[in-house]
Amino acid sequence: MPIHLLPEEIASQIAAGEVVERPASVVKELVENALDAGARRIRVRVAEAGQRLIEVSDDGQGIPAEELPLAVTRHATSKLHAAEDLFRIVTLGFRGEALASIASVSRFTIISRPPGAEIGARLRVEGGHAGTVEPLGAPPGTLVRVEDLFYNLPARRKFLKKPVTERRRIDALLTRYALAYPEVRFSLTQDGRSTLQTSGNGARREVLAALYGLETARRMLPVEALEGRIRVEGFISPTDLTRGNRQGILFFVNGRPVQDSTLSAALLRAYHTLLMVGRYPYAVLFLAMPPEDVDVNVHPTKAEVRFRDKDAVFRAVQRAARGALLAHTPVPDIQVNSPYLPPQEDAPFGGRAAPWDSAAPQKGAETDSPLGGAYLPGTLPRPEDESASPSPQRQPPLPGSVPLLRLVGQIASAYLVAEGPDGLYLIDQHAAHERVLFERFMARREETLPAQALLEPVTVTLPPEQARLLEGELPVLAKLGFQVEDFGRNTFLVRALPTLLAKMDPAAALRVLVEDFEEDETPLQGQVEAKIIARVCKRAAVKAGQTLSRDEQEALLRDLEACQSPRTCPHGRPTMIHLSVDVLERQFGRRGPR
Repeated sequence: MPIHLLPEEIASQIAAGEVVERPASVVKELVENALDAGARRIRVRVAEAGQRLIEVSDDGQGIPAEELPLAVTRHATSKLHAAEDLFRIVTLGFRGEALASIASVSRFTIISRPPGAEIGARLRVEGGHAGTVEPLGAPPGTLVRVEDLFYNLPARRKFLKKPVTERRRIDALLTRYALAYPEVRFSLTQDGRSTLQTSGNGARREVLAALYGLETARRMLPVEALEGRIRVEGFISPTDLTRGNRQGILFFVNGRPVQDSTLSAALLRAYHTLLMVGRYPYAVLFLAMPPEDVDVNVHPTKAEVRFRDKDAVFRAVQRAARGALLAHTPVPDIQVNSPYLPPQEDAPFGGRAAPWDSAAPQKGAETDSPLGGAYLPGTLPRPEDESASPSPQRQPPLPGSVPLLRLVGQIASAYLVAEGPDGLYLIDQHAAHERVLFERFMARREETLPAQALLEPVTVTLPPEQARLLEGELPVLAKLGFQVEDFGRNTFLVRALPTLLAKMDPAAALRVLVEDFEEDETPLQGQVEAKIIARVCKRAAVKAGQTLSRDEQEALLRDLEACQSPRTCPHGRPTMIHLSVDVLERQFGRRGPR
């Protein structure tokens, strides 16, 4: 096939594919243009997750009528004049591709009026074909209306996510710009409902409160440091305010939201040894540096950057975050029992009784243990006739099951040690209890599970993208014992919790469910109800570090043996490690290596 030039229409659509991936991409480019134009007020209106309508209006400097046709032409920009300007970019946009790309895959309208002009102008573009400029009365600033996105690329529409996902992406995007530019008043309306509104008074903590709730914003620790040519400021969470994924970590470089592994690694290094494994902080950090020290011309979306001195950036972020943690987090008192000092009160373990010497609670005695005794409050009850009937004859273990085990004891308040006919078993008590609770929940998922009403309803404010996610799952949560009602913009009213979570703070219980939605739960993909049940069980299960009585250890072991899939927790992690007799003999030198 001979080489030939592509038609202009196809070339424009190919270029648009690099810039306009989804509706949120359109919002991003239009909001950045508004910020570059000096807007102090930006309004975004979206319908049908952006496929039917995206409208962004601002009160910026506007575009003269004679320049409107040029504004929707590829590689036309007011932000670059020479090649050297690429190495000192101070604006969010600079490529001159955004408006042309958007206009080539939608029905596009732009209305603009510079503040000094007596009248505004309008230009319509459909599928990349521009009409004529029309005079029109309009307020100062610019309004861009994007309708029927990807109407001429139906294949692209098929690759979009569900509407709730696309709406969440738009929520998350505008949230980031509201944090980066607190002096700008942002408003977002999706399908006639206001989901974001900021005051624009410049108080960044106030924006945090509007997005994450007053309590979370109040507890965030301020960060402010200068190291060389790099200034770091913003907020990070204390060590007891965390989440189960990295979604709460946001970075901005010279006002631009970016994704960079160096920045994330530096922040997590600052929290080293201060957080549990699998927990991550909240962070909203802003880096300011000379524009020549960062290259933003890496990718058409401008979400990736390259630093001239990556090590210097790493040190600046780590030291700034660590300094804030040390300045605002009190140092805990440490009790040291030195082996060289005489034990207190002649106790064999420095005044503490050995765990294996403590008497097990008597049967029928009340206990606050997480397992609640063999079958006391804290676990889903067995069927009524099961406890009254004798234990059935044990069958040979099925593939994937475990044999009859003999409990040896508990170590490190986290693991059970058991002996089987084929060797030694080390059992993670948290993962094992997760599996037990999960299978009981799933066996009763057709029922509405028991709930405990709160004495007073609790209001919970979530970030906009998390609020959209929760709205879609309220019916499923109701079946699981949650009574949650929509209570206004990104706010919910919690009236009851499942009995299993009755001792948890209602706000914390709701937040952990939502924040864990992004976790990789491969065994449960596509099973929304099962994923939510797994999260409930994860929060309700006995934790590592909790000492169990002998009866509770035995009960957990027996329950695990009865499970259909006892070797993994609902999220796919192992519940046990098996060391065969053969392995033990080789380790002790009783048998040579094979």
